[in-house]
Amino acid sequence: MKAKRKMSVTIDADIFEAVEKLAKRKRIAKSHLAEEAFKEWLRKYIEGEMAKGYEDLSPEDEEFSDIAFESQREIL
Repeated sequence: MKAKRKMSVTIDADIFEAVEKLAKRKRIAKSHLAEEAFKEWLRKYIEGEMAKGYEDLSPEDEEFSDIAFESQREIL
């Protein structure tokens, strides 16, 4: 098991109430939901950065970049 770290976040009351309600109904820890949300945000950020990098490649490398980008998306 990977080491875990604690953090404190401040969110809007409406979001907190919705998360609290759903977490209880689904019997999922709020920390787990937060971790999954952070993972998804990081995945989207990395994917966006990769797309920018591939867009900056020369036209000759465009075919290769399309293949490489799709491969990396599958890994994420």
